Amino acid sequence: MVRTWPTVWSERATPPRGSPVSWETTVSELEAPEASRQAGPRVGIVMGSDSDWPVLKEAAAALEEFSVPFEADVVSAHRMPEEMIAYGKQAACRGLSVIIAGAGGAAHLPGMLAAVTPLPVIGVPVPLKHLDGLDSLLSIVQMPSGVPVATVAVGNARNAGLLAVRILAATDADLQQQMVDFQATLKQTAQAKGEAVRRAASSAPRIGFA
Repeated sequence: MVRTWPTVWSERATPPRGSPVSWETTVSELEAPEASRQAGPRVGIVMGSDSDWPVLKEAAAALEEFSVPFEADVVSAHRMPEEMIAYGKQAACRGLSVIIAGAGGAAHLPGMLAAVTPLPVIGVPVPLKHLDGLDSLLSIVQMPSGVPVATVAVGNARNAGLLAVRILAATDADLQQQMVDFQATLKQTAQAKGEAVRRAASSAPRIGFA
């Protein structure tokens, strides 16, 4: 039987590797803020395996910084093809606006979801033991014309979360202002680092001819 997804926040967590699948298990790490549960998810974070969560949780953290409600789940392209297609087809009608999909190796999940949903899909190449994530990157980024996947750097799920925020901010004035404020903070941080370098350089002992 093919799973279907509810239209509210999912607290389902990934079962430990090798254990019977139980989608009712909850993990505090994946719990949503109260406001997020009430609002319903706007972003879906999916991955090929629970081993991808240490990377993908950075996307979740970025979304939480902007109070964007999200859901997280395991939808393997190779081990759960029917569920994967169902997730992609149902995503828009459930109220999601963006999908973040992370996978490693033969990373087909982002591309296959993009093939069955009208929503923007952001791909996160997950680095594995071999090839340092290059296989994941090429699997996700080399999409055929007509089926786009916005691919971030290998392992950079935080940027995937921030890109999802920017996509939502295009039609959300409050969220757009939050992003403007966030960018101003980045600028201030960079300026402070520059000041620190200039101070260090000016106080360093001079070597050589005056």
